[in-house]
Order: sequence, then C-alpha cells, then structure tokens
Amino acid sequence: MSRMLHSQGPLLTLDVEDRSTAETDIEDEQRRYIGGRGLGTRLAHERVPFDADPLGADNRLYFTTGPLQVSNMSFTGRMSCTGVSPLTDGLLSSNAGGFMSRHFAGTGYGAVEVAGASDDLLAVHVRDDGVTFEEVPALAGATVPETTAYLEEEHDISPDQTAVVGPAGENEVRFASIMTTEDRAFGRGGLGAALGAKGVKALTFGGDSAPEIEVSATQQDIHREAATDDHIMKRQGTVSVMDLANEMNGLPTRYFADQQFEGVEGINGAAVESKKYKKGTCSACAFACKLPTRDEEAGVETEGPEFEVAMAFGSNSGVDDIVEVMKSNEQCDNYGLDAISAGNTVAAYLASEDEFGNEELVHDLVEKIARREGVGDLLAEGIDRAHEQLGVENWSVKGMDFAAHEGRVLNGQGLSYAVSNRGADHMYATFYSVEYPLVPADQALDPEGTLGKAERLAHRENLMALNDSGVVCKFSRDYMNPERYADLFEADFEDLLDVGRRTVTLERHFNNQRGFDRAEDQGLPYDLPDFEQALDEYYEQRGWEDGVVPDAALPDDVSASSGSQAAGD
Repeated sequence: MSRMLHSQGPLLTLDVEDRSTAETDIEDEQRRYIGGRGLGTRLAHERVPFDADPLGADNRLYFTTGPLQVSNMSFTGRMSCTGVSPLTDGLLSSNAGGFMSRHFAGTGYGAVEVAGASDDLLAVHVRDDGVTFEEVPALAGATVPETTAYLEEEHDISPDQTAVVGPAGENEVRFASIMTTEDRAFGRGGLGAALGAKGVKALTFGGDSAPEIEVSATQQDIHREAATDDHIMKRQGTVSVMDLANEMNGLPTRYFADQQFEGVEGINGAAVESKKYKKGTCSACAFACKLPTRDEEAGVETEGPEFEVAMAFGSNSGVDDIVEVMKSNEQCDNYGLDAISAGNTVAAYLASEDEFGNEELVHDLVEKIARREGVGDLLAEGIDRAHEQLGVENWSVKGMDFAAHEGRVLNGQGLSYAVSNRGADHMYATFYSVEYPLVPADQALDPEGTLGKAERLAHRENLMALNDSGVVCKFSRDYMNPERYADLFEADFEDLLDVGRRTVTLERHFNNQRGFDRAEDQGLPYDLPDFEQALDEYYEQRGWEDGVVPDAALPDDVSASSGSQAAGD
C-alpha cells in the first residue's frame, strides 16, 4: 500500500461512568482507514461488543475526523460519529457539517471514544491540555439553543465547538440526533439517543494542537472552482432537485401513497430561496450551499429545509406551505431530532388518522415525540416499531425510513436502499445522482431496472465511504475525480477505494453478528424488477454469501471475533 494521507493523533477514551480518560496509539488503524467513518468503523468493530445494547453502557460512540480537516479546502467542514444505532440496531456512521471539525482537530486527538454511562447529566470538555467532566443537572430537558447558550455564557465555548443532545436524546427517541453548531446534525440513525442514554448532554472540543499534515496544492484548485462556480445549490441547496423529482413521478407524497405533489410550488427550491436571507456555509467552504431562512411574520428562523426535510414535512405530510415546513425544521433542530425520520414518522401518524395537511397537529406531534408524551411515546420508536399499531405500511429498511429519492422510479437507488448497511438512507451510495441524472451524460444510467447496476453500486458505496473517511463532503462530486483523490490523499485511487470497501465490509460483518443477512436486504415495501437477481449480483461484487461476509472476505487486519471480545478498558 502507498503512503496515503491519514488523520493523526491518539484515540482518547472518555469513560463517563468513572470519569476517567485513556489514550491509545491508533496509527496503524489510521494508516489503513484514513480517518472519519473508516477509522470509527474499524475501532468500533474491535472495541464494541457484537451484542451491545444500542442504549446500554457497552455501546461506544466514536467521533472522528480526517486529514483534510487541517486544510483550507472547500468541502472539508465535516466529521463522523459511529456507534450501534438505536434505530437500525446495526453499526452506523452519521456525518455532520458545520464548524466543529476544525475545533476537534485542534484537540490533537485522532478519535474520541465515549464509553460507559453516567448516572448524572454531564457536559464533557475535551481540550488539548486536559478533559473536564462537568455535572449539569440544570440542563436536564434543555433545548439545543438553551444548552449552547449555557456553554457560551458559563465557559465562553462557542456553538461551533459543541456536540449537543436535546430533549429527544435524553428521552432516547430512536431517531434523536446529535446537534453541532446548533443547527447541523449527526442526523440519521439515532446516535443522539445513544449519547443521551450515556448521560452526556454535551461534548465540547478545542485547542491549538491540530496535527501538521501537508495537503497537496490541488486543494487550492478545488477551493477556487467552488468559490467561482455558479451552481444552483448555492441558491437552493438540495431542494433544487424537488421539481425534477416531482416531474419524474418521484416525490413521496402523503406517506408514500402518491409520487407527485400538487402543492410542490409551495415547498420547492424557489420557495426556499424566497425565504433565504444570507449565505450559509460550513467551515472553510466557499461553495456555501446551506440555506439560512426566515419569515418575520411567522417569527421563524432556521437553516433549511433541505430536500429531504421538505419532502418529509412537506409533500409526505400533505403540507404545501414552506413556512410551516421551516417551523418543523426549527423544532427538530431545537429538540435534537433527525428531521427526515421525524417528518416521515409524523406522516405515518397523519396517514393513520387521515389528517394530511394539518399543520398544527404536525407541530404538536414533533413536540410530543421529543418529550415522549402521549402518542409521541409510540412515534418516538420510529416507523418500523410503530407501524403495526398505527395500521400503516412499514416504509423503512433495516428500521430506517426512506429518504426522498424515489426507488420506485430510480430503481438503482431502490436497490441501494435495500442493501445499504444503514437502511433506506440516500447518502450511503448517492446512487440517485447517476439516475436523475445529476452527473454528466457519459456517467449517467437509465433509472429503470436493477440488473447490471451492482458493480456501479458497490463502487459508489466504496467512494462514499472514502469521502466519509477523508472527510470530504459528498456535494464535492462536480469538483472531484480519481486524479484529484489520488493527489490529495497521496495514494493510488484504487487503494483509496479499498479503504471504502474495507469499511463497508466491516459494517456488514458487525451487523451479521447481530443477525443481519439477506432477509434484511429484502425489506423493501415495494417490488423492483429482477430484484433477487440484482441482490445476487451485488453479493457477487462484494464477495459475500447471501448478505453475509465470510471470514475470507474480512480485511487482513481484523479478527472475525474482535467484537465478541471487545475491550473492557
């Protein structure tokens, strides 16, 4: 293997039960997995018991960033969090933008592990000169803004330095998020509930000990192009694709019963753009695709909604007013909820009660979910666990409800939802981008059919895992190519894709030990053409047997039994 740029610095273990810390040299793992999701997955596979309860003390969370977080390149304001998901019951990484990644790098640590569980509510402050465990009983039930205000007032810690759970995390809502920079989220998968279950209200990071990592001058070319390009996402973010999705009969509507929304003009890219009042960005990024929006009359100010949220709280809930969707978005940020899962779960309840379009009820339900009050206690379990009681279809895969990109129209994306280790999440392979298409014609695929797409799907999963390890934003797709990856990471592109492949394999192997196999990959609520044959093609690409990783397919640095003998340190 070539040298390969990678994150640096030891693993810091925070045992919140006995309030102790330990450092571990992880350079070998960093060299093989770069950083971010790859590193987090490798550490979790070794150190988390295969039978860990997602909401128990033996689950561990790994905060990781990559080597590019010491650069000044656009698309690098992100980091990863990895642990066993309360929503899917499998190993999962969630990715957040914002500004925290640079503060995290400043601590000098390559990864931070949260272990154990505290009986007292804690804020844990990680600095390059030490760690402080602070009891914060007064923050019990506090919203995300209330928590960041306390940290700023009492400790002069900016929201950019924080990872916070709201009431939803404390109440172990299975799709609770970890919020950073107030309105950015480690969103999908419910890791906020896992952190809340550990009695941790907030983690903060800071210092001046970022490792000295030289990054190729290619970063300047990418940064300049991101700054000067007239890209529609700079004006409308991801919601810019909504009209196209609707035209293609691919916009989930009224809890997935319909695929077109007659009220689309009230919630589309133009509607969001009309409420945008300034540029929004992540750390060091000139692309600035975020969406700070407000409506003075309604007294709402938020960031977004992005496409997925505009679908979940808009078309899927029968709501055609962008201001109402903005209110729901703001609620989710304040309470610490994954806005996609919250919106879809609300939509499931609206379907059960024939209340589509009832905006007041939507907002009431979000609050009830966050606090687990009344019907909110059931809805806080997520669609997979609540659908029978609600009397609606189970629109989820592996426990995770669907993103907006419609697999019934984009069949390769449908296949991606089915096989993804974290369920029906669009960012796992971003296969939708080649089927709308949002890529040049020579890279595009016909959205119809599943056969012959497995090789491309595995490639894209590996590439996205590489991005999540680097860490590079996935919206860099128009500015990255194999040559640029090779140059930035100082390695052959195929070697880099191997990092992604190993990451996906380790996720799958961990989940296999928890009972996941082909049956979990067959969980789509709709039929796709030639689906079973396409599954076989995918497993052949991966070298798996009916969705299970054979020992021979494991990376050579990993023991098949590692999670079963996880460290008790």
